[in-house]
Amino acid sequence: MTAPARGPVHEALAAQPLVDHHCHGVTTGDLDRAGLESLLTEGAAWPGISPFDTPVGVAVRRHCAPVLDLPRHASPDAYTARRAALGAAEVNRRFLAASRTDVLCVDTGYAPLPLTSPSELAELSGGTAFEVERLENLAESVARAGVEPDEYGAAFRRAAEDAVRRPGVVAVKSVAAYRTGFDLDPARPTEGEVTEAARRWTAAGGRLSDPVLVRHVLWTAVDLGLPLQLHTGFGDSDIRLHRADPARLTDWLHLIVGTIPVLLLHCWPYQRQAAYLAAVFEQVYLDVGLTLHHVGPARARAVLEEALEITPFRKLLYSSDAYGPAEFYLLGAVSFRQGLAALLQDRVDADELSLPDALRIVRWTGSANARRLYGLPAETVPRRD
Repeated sequence: MTAPARGPVHEALAAQPLVDHHCHGVTTGDLDRAGLESLLTEGAAWPGISPFDTPVGVAVRRHCAPVLDLPRHASPDAYTARRAALGAAEVNRRFLAASRTDVLCVDTGYAPLPLTSPSELAELSGGTAFEVERLENLAESVARAGVEPDEYGAAFRRAAEDAVRRPGVVAVKSVAAYRTGFDLDPARPTEGEVTEAARRWTAAGGRLSDPVLVRHVLWTAVDLGLPLQLHTGFGDSDIRLHRADPARLTDWLHLIVGTIPVLLLHCWPYQRQAAYLAAVFEQVYLDVGLTLHHVGPARARAVLEEALEITPFRKLLYSSDAYGPAEFYLLGAVSFRQGLAALLQDRVDADELSLPDALRIVRWTGSANARRLYGLPAETVPRRD
């Protein structure tokens, strides 16, 4: 299924159960070829251009086909036919189990398709699932309830406090990158500013995209006290990529020093900017989650090398950002394991890194960093060193 281990670091990563600190549900219904292709891309279905003819599509056929009892590099038609023959439930079970994911922190805030719940993901993976609360969704539910503009700020705060008190919620998330980008006044908005912005929003309707209210979301996250996940960088065409550079958060990060952990998700092509922020702000952490399955194992090492050029090793986490096809759970895990193992093993072989240090980095990035940040149960598998 994957390349054979080529040294003790490869063996350690192959054996390391992962904590996937940011992921989503997988589709519960069967997917035909068009349906699967639509979920393999952050773009759209374009005539004459198949998402199977992209780095992620090639990686699926190479690394996921054997899990479905197909030869490596099976054709798209053979792949989708076999997937349909097995059925969604069996496909999901195989890929989640093969990913060797021990803990999943699931963002349930985006579900245009029927998706598995956190508990269903836990059953499929044989692990444990926790939940990440998406704050913009909460704000929009408060607005839909018909709140008065001068009551919106307090109503949103109450809704957020109630949401994070639910059992199993370990973090909150904002998609400010999609709604406004990070070109925001970093200061906490005043009560009057929030009221006037809420008045504009409730009159106009639609999703939350007012810069004042997005700032209010971010500052409410600070007050809640849980880790805050922020989508940065690469996403679908709804994002304006140049405004999703995490370096644009620098002034706000200065203002919240000493408060909550901030997790910069995905980051590409700004993984170096994210690394800088993690190197200079105690509260900043990062992953390259979504990027890994889109570049596939062939380029995962290159992305991870840039992310780790200056990032403290206790600041990098693993996520798959799997959404839709269960293949992304396996592909994210394979990309992370192979990419990180290759770069760490080469440093060990060049005597730039000791083997005990490399094995600690494996454990930290694959599991321990996330467990510490989110207050998750300690890993129960025996340590290798």
